Amino acid sequence: MTRQLISVASRRRLLCTAALALLPGWTAAQTAARPIRLIVPYPPGGPLDVVARLLANAVKDSLGPVLVDNKPGAGGNLGADLAAKAPPDGQTIVMGAVATHAINPWLFSKLPYDPVRDFTPITRVAMVPNVLVMNAATAERLKIASLADLVAHAKRHPGQLNYGSGGNGSAGHLAGEMFKTQAGLFVVHIPYAGGNPAQLGLLSGQVDLNFDNLASAAANIQAGKLKALAVTTAARAAAMPDLPTIAEAGRSLGLAQFDVGTWFGLFGPAGLAPEVLARLHKAFSAALAAPEVKAGMARLMAEPAPTTPAQFGAFVKAELAKYGPVVKASGAKVD
Repeated sequence: MTRQLISVASRRRLLCTAALALLPGWTAAQTAARPIRLIVPYPPGGPLDVVARLLANAVKDSLGPVLVDNKPGAGGNLGADLAAKAPPDGQTIVMGAVATHAINPWLFSKLPYDPVRDFTPITRVAMVPNVLVMNAATAERLKIASLADLVAHAKRHPGQLNYGSGGNGSAGHLAGEMFKTQAGLFVVHIPYAGGNPAQLGLLSGQVDLNFDNLASAAANIQAGKLKALAVTTAARAAAMPDLPTIAEAGRSLGLAQFDVGTWFGLFGPAGLAPEVLARLHKAFSAALAAPEVKAGMARLMAEPAPTTPAQFGAFVKAELAKYGPVVKASGAKVD
């Protein structure tokens, strides 16, 4: 008799569960009970990875556990493609970046995903300013103390200055090409196998200038080893508010529209249900305002930059359009 009662109770629970699954609110409740997979398409330890882990910890009360899954490869394309092809249930999202969604589509002749059609934008997460820096000894020897001095010297001595980058098609390379095009300069590009070797090349005097990530350049700027001339973004960097932007300092030099920066943000696969998207957006937007997240991002010199999903989608399209001509002019290609 007891066994029969238990069996009846079990059947009732199953029927109740089946009925609940038909209710509009059930999807969100069920999703919260299972870990969300947050793909980071780069190796552990980088800015995207650190911020992803900060956010995963900050949203656990509202979304449940979020597991950060590093899937590096093909310049970020591998991880982005995994997210693009995941079921659109909100259980798999990706921390995309300027490379995966604005630069790589022009660099790679066979990209496995469409950066717009295959994703649902959730929110932009952060902007990380880049900075135009010179080897301090070189700047002193050439009497270059400002952006205007650099442009004037480069025009007087075409081809004599060079700049390093983390490789063909990297953010630093494309910033340099945009700078040269807008200012009408001939400066030689020296590609390195990564950002760290490029910075070492600058510090040793092998190259004259770089467009470096502010977080990685800051210590050497403060130590006087590098001369900072301007930040590359449209707005000044909170970490160095006295440093002008290239657009400000180069307004009369053809650089008034210059705006290049590293950004990253959250995407789900295409076709996320509106209620799932709203839930993810609400949780991550709140996390970006949390003091511990803002403090952690400040240590990386990353500035929180949340948006609505629609704003982020429009931003990605604008960035994609911006980098197309730059990549074409640079001649960079990855097959």
